[in-house]
Amino acid sequence: QVQLVESGGGLVQAGDSLSLSCAASGRTFSSVAMGWFRQAPGKEREFVAAITWIGGTIDYADSVKGRFTISSDGARNTLYLQMNSLKPEDTAVYYCAAAISYGRYNYWGQGTQVTVSS
Repeated sequence: QVQLVESGGGLVQAGDSLSLSCAASGRTFSSVAMGWFRQAPGKEREFVAAITWIGGTIDYADSVKGRFTISSDGARNTLYLQMNSLKPEDTAVYYCAAAISYGRYNYWGQGTQVTVSS
């Protein structure tokens, strides 16, 4: 089992920056990747960014490329998401997730709310 706890959400204005953190515990050594997802009101959860531990491959959704940066502490214990130039459409609950096998995220945090006002 892997436990994930997000933090860092809040209310900001358009153009501001915000940094999210995800603390991972448990069998973190069993994960092959971790990522960030988000779900806006009335919409399905969508992929934001992910990083694989072997090879260090990083991937972003087109909507956040150039504005968001995913990183980790290198020990699979903490995942970060630096969000710059935030837009109202970035408003969502942001979730951290861990994958035991590629392409499938098995463990999820409870989420942290990010609200961007115009």
